[in-house]
Amino acid sequence: MLLQRSILLPLLSPWRGHSTNKALMPRLSATLLGGPRSKSSLPDVKERTLVAVKPDGVQRRLVGQIICRFEQRGFKLVGLKMLQVSEELLSQHYCQLTQKPFYPSLVQYMTSGPVVVMVWEGHNVVQASRVMVGPTNPSAAQAGTVRGDFSLHVSRNVVHASDSLEGAEREIHLWFQGKELLKWDCWDQAITCEE
Repeated sequence: MLLQRSILLPLLSPWRGHSTNKALMPRLSATLLGGPRSKSSLPDVKERTLVAVKPDGVQRRLVGQIICRFEQRGFKLVGLKMLQVSEELLSQHYCQLTQKPFYPSLVQYMTSGPVVVMVWEGHNVVQASRVMVGPTNPSAAQAGTVRGDFSLHVSRNVVHASDSLEGAEREIHLWFQGKELLKWDCWDQAITCEE
């Protein structure tokens, strides 16, 4: 408390003598030092989504740039791994596409090299990730999206992002075991979003 006062009193000195100063001090010190905060009307910030950098993104060394975009957006990384994907996992992940004529070439592409899969957490992360990634066809993706900036062709579109909360939950359980996902406190969460 002494440290709080030595830091905060000089900041509040222009308002000395005002009756609000005493009332302001506990709220301001609690806010600056991560103390109790009031509950917000914002939805739960614990929404999670799966994002995967596909083999062409890994081969072109785009993993770091993609991670950077999600970090800069304020999302929290809670799971990350690199693997060579099996056909069995792909058949579960793309179960709605197995009867499509392009499915064999999709499997060949997705098994052609390593994939980096991540789980990101944050407010509205599923929808925001889809916007950040851009449409499946890169020719329709705007500059500033991952696919708009990096994709070359619809069959080589660099990245996958879950399309719904239900899809994200299903995909996260396919790609990660529960113990592989970390629960940790991100120090800037109190600044970027109310709980």
